[in-house]
Amino acid sequence: MKFIERILIKLMIVQLFFLLLAQLFLHEMNLFPELKQITEYEGVGKDNFTEVIETFHGR
Repeated sequence: MKFIERILIKLMIVQLFFLLLAQLFLHEMNLFPELKQITEYEGVGKDNFTEVIETFHGR
C-alpha cells in the first residue's frame, strides 16, 4: 500500500509541475495572443459586473 501511495504522490508532484509550467507559458510569456483576445472578448478577464433583475409574477 505504501508503494502505491508513493507513486501517487510522485504523479501529483509531476502534474503540479506541468500545470505550473503550462500556466507560465500561456499567461506570462503570452505564447498564444489569440487566447488572450478570446478571454477578453468573452469577458472573463475583466472585473465587470452586470446587475441581473429577475421578476416573478405572483398569483
